Amino acid sequence: MSDVLAAIDVGTNSIHMVVARVDDGDRFDVIAREKEVVRLGHGAGDMKQLEPEAIDRGVECLGRFRRLAEAAGAQVRAVATSAVREAQNHDEFLVRARVEAGVEVEVISGVEEARLIHLGVLSALPVLESRLVLCDIGGGSTEILVGERGETLAVRSLKLGAVRLTNRFFSSGTPGKADVEACRRQVRGTLASFEREVRALGFEVAVGSSGTIEQVVRLARLRAGDGEPTRTWNGATATAEEIEAVVADLTRAARRGTLEEIEGLEPKRVDIITAGALILEGVVQRLGIEELTVSEAALREGTLIDTLQRVRGGPLHHVSDVARKSVHHLADAFDDDPEHSAWVATLALQLFDDLAPALGLPPEARDDLEAAALLANVGLTVSHGGHHKHSYYVIRNSDRLVGLTDTEIERIALVARYHRKSAPKARHPEFARLEPEEQQVVRGLAALLRVAIGLDRTHGRRVASVRSRTDDDRVVIEAVPTVGADVDLEIHTANERASLLGEVADRSVEVVLAGADGAGRRGG
Repeated sequence: MSDVLAAIDVGTNSIHMVVARVDDGDRFDVIAREKEVVRLGHGAGDMKQLEPEAIDRGVECLGRFRRLAEAAGAQVRAVATSAVREAQNHDEFLVRARVEAGVEVEVISGVEEARLIHLGVLSALPVLESRLVLCDIGGGSTEILVGERGETLAVRSLKLGAVRLTNRFFSSGTPGKADVEACRRQVRGTLASFEREVRALGFEVAVGSSGTIEQVVRLARLRAGDGEPTRTWNGATATAEEIEAVVADLTRAARRGTLEEIEGLEPKRVDIITAGALILEGVVQRLGIEELTVSEAALREGTLIDTLQRVRGGPLHHVSDVARKSVHHLADAFDDDPEHSAWVATLALQLFDDLAPALGLPPEARDDLEAAALLANVGLTVSHGGHHKHSYYVIRNSDRLVGLTDTEIERIALVARYHRKSAPKARHPEFARLEPEEQQVVRGLAALLRVAIGLDRTHGRRVASVRSRTDDDRVVIEAVPTVGADVDLEIHTANERASLLGEVADRSVEVVLAGADGAGRRGG
């Protein structure tokens, strides 16, 4: 791995990049920061479409950032948030970013965004030992998280963003008092759904980590006569009263059309600051925040830390701790027989370890197979009929999964969807959207999962373990029974479910009792 990493945050309003050198103690020394206002979310009706001009600006910016990162010898990781996440034509942007800019962009969920921001904040402020409430106001969404000692206690991604609300309430440029009040009502109404949970958990420290929040706190400090800091705004604070006074100044100036005259207000933020400030006002008031501390570290720094944790460990042979906890959290909530799913996961991973090279499966796909096995039956909470399809929906739309990229969540959801009934087909729209290489990974993982489920047909752990081998024309899977167990039904069911594995391996498949010869006992 390169000892230099670059993290790119593709936001609704701006694209940011931080380049850092990693020392032997896995600490970061930031060597460059870049920011470009591209306004991906502007002109888009409630963030449903990325306009052609916005895509052009974003792709051009990514190309410049990649070249800067390469000049520093950095390995690049890019993540995209609400503007790309919500746009119906986001595939166009992702493809152009990959082909024209040479940057592979991961689309992350709002909950994952909050987790990464939390990681960044913990690297910048001494708040690890405190229960904190974290707020990050972006262009398209606001992430709010309650955390303690690095753990997430509650998190919500809300469709409140400085660009989104500007488009909705202040598109005319000079708002009236009614526009301001309508925006306030929208903010308060949206926050109401999470307010009770945050107040019930409580917090000792409130942290804000976005450009909007830093701008408001900066104006509060200037208003108090504190002046510009010598080096950084990290750790700067403002009380609720100071924030409310700044918001009053901003809304009054917005109605008069004099925002440009406010000392300390960034010119590029003039058109969206009113909406952003009203969001912050609502958060402070609804959550009972008395004082807010600025963290200059946010999503970019959190992405660097997360990337380091992923890459330094090499190919992981288990789901990462954060992801593993969230997968079990979802399984515990919706699977009525999690012990069966856990045993299926164990058998599936044994199959993977023996057969992955023959199936062309990458090492990192092991994590996704484990998660899919653990979550394959969460759709039963909706209904038994077609529960595999419901499992896809639950996994794809759950806000409980963190530590996973959007690509990983989609892979897990599809493998779970194909654990029974129809095999993957080109006419299935979710499967058809995948690149051919990714389709093969999904097919291979689903094939292994189908056999593993068959090997625990009775939910009794009668098969203690499996070992597999490949010959020129066949795959042989040997089932080792638990002492005294009859595994005829398991072997018979596994053979019935092995057709997809045979297609992927391009070989016949035989599931046999361990110790039998290749044409031996196959159950019956």
